Amino acid sequence: MAKLKVGDDAPDFEKPWTGEGDFKLSDQRGRWVVLAFYPGDETPTCTRQMCEYRDSSEKLDGLDAEIIGISPQGIESHESFIANHRLNMPLVADKGLEVAEAYGIKLASVLRRAIFIVDPKGKIAHRDVKTLGLSFTDSDSIAAALTEARSAA
Repeated sequence: MAKLKVGDDAPDFEKPWTGEGDFKLSDQRGRWVVLAFYPGDETPTCTRQMCEYRDSSEKLDGLDAEIIGISPQGIESHESFIANHRLNMPLVADKGLEVAEAYGIKLASVLRRAIFIVDPKGKIAHRDVKTLGLSFTDSDSIAAALTEARSAA
């Protein structure tokens, strides 16, 4: 798929997650959603990323946005990752990388680390795709991007 741009419709998807039932993006209409794509549970950079979000939960909770982690591992791996690091965000299982492909971040058999902010109407309000998987968008940058997206809406 072509690279998504700000203002494009966010591709809808329905996938298993660590919450109740399946996660369906279109069920979140009316809310701001932050999709945090990461390559793998229990890898060094991904663990730092998710723990940084956990440690900044007070700041992120104040954003009035649902933050969802997405990676190719299954639910059992996600549940273990959450338990091992006391994570406080739900994780979506994109085992076949269909969601990563729809968002234009699938690279061979892996995904690129990325943040997409989806506005209440289901449009892409912000995108940040990393070229290398060694860095991630921190919570301060997510907060700033969400504040900017809200002011532009």
